[in-house]
Amino acid sequence: MPCTISVTAPSYAITPFTFTSSKSTPISHTSNFLTKQNRKPLTVTKSMNSNRKGAVKVNATVSIEKETPETERPDTFLRGSENDASSVRYRFEKMIREAQDRVCNAIEIADGGGKFKEDVWSRPGGGGGISRVLQDGAVWEKAGVNVSVVYGQMPPDAYRAAKGAAANDQKPGPIPFFAAGISSVNAPGAPRQWWFGGGTDLTPAYIFEEDVKHFHSVQKKACDKFDPTFYPRFKKWCDDYFYIKHRDERRGLGGIFFDDLNDYDQEMLLSFATECANSVIPAYIPIIEKRKDLPFTDHQKAWQQLRRGRYVEFNLVYDRGTTFGLKTGGRIESILVSLPLTARWEYDHKPEVGSEEWKLLDACINPKEWI
Repeated sequence: MPCTISVTAPSYAITPFTFTSSKSTPISHTSNFLTKQNRKPLTVTKSMNSNRKGAVKVNATVSIEKETPETERPDTFLRGSENDASSVRYRFEKMIREAQDRVCNAIEIADGGGKFKEDVWSRPGGGGGISRVLQDGAVWEKAGVNVSVVYGQMPPDAYRAAKGAAANDQKPGPIPFFAAGISSVNAPGAPRQWWFGGGTDLTPAYIFEEDVKHFHSVQKKACDKFDPTFYPRFKKWCDDYFYIKHRDERRGLGGIFFDDLNDYDQEMLLSFATECANSVIPAYIPIIEKRKDLPFTDHQKAWQQLRRGRYVEFNLVYDRGTTFGLKTGGRIESILVSLPLTARWEYDHKPEVGSEEWKLLDACINPKEWI
């Protein structure tokens, strides 16, 4: 049965991992941790458009430096005092890199032949990342699992993109930050503000109700280990966040999403983010194994392509992680790794009422309680 999976980037950083498949079921996952240090904003003078005639000097905020290709991955992207095995930053990086290994391994096994290509990159100002992409596999047309750890000065536009309405009171000037991808963001030194966020949503082309219930059940189980209010709260948050305003519909069948959490102990939230990352494989892979060999028609494939188009629209127009990456001059291949190889747009397409396609669209317009 045609479908797409994406385990995508956190709200603030470069997209960590996304999968697009012709036979499997769609999902999107995010995890992040952000802190902002209490420092006076800085403004620097730099040359803009220096490769053009008449270039002028203007006051501009610092942008994140471009990446440099590396031949091998380091044990850690942290430096100096940041490289402390007891710190939240170190343990968060360790967690997301282990999650990257596990997810890649599970995808390769389920695909039955495809292998991930790995690119390692670094930043002059600190940090780097590991991008892995499997393309044209037996099940997945495209699967991306990316990790990033970057830090430096965050431009105000990028901070506003990351924080949304919560950034309205931010003064002009760059903000010291630290970002680790699947994804976390914080600042060197004792932070004044910090946030955890993340989530997972399922975006199939067709509804198999038992699959959707299984997916949501795994998310609820992860949430219930920490707080019984988390699942209903974060399920609604997911439905509200992955909303395509100009279509008046969601991009999929929901899951959980949380953002800007700082009203719990950091250790508890680190454990919760780890549990969410660990839930991706048990929530998703059993669905893939059950459905990946089902036959599908050209009509069903065309519908899948239309749903991929909705996914593209959300990621390019509304997703805060994409906006953040573009505004900070991040690694474009990582930022846009969530985009499928192919998608489709038809003028004024409307599925027949009562059809399987209509049922999917109705569930995207009117979110349901699956468990």
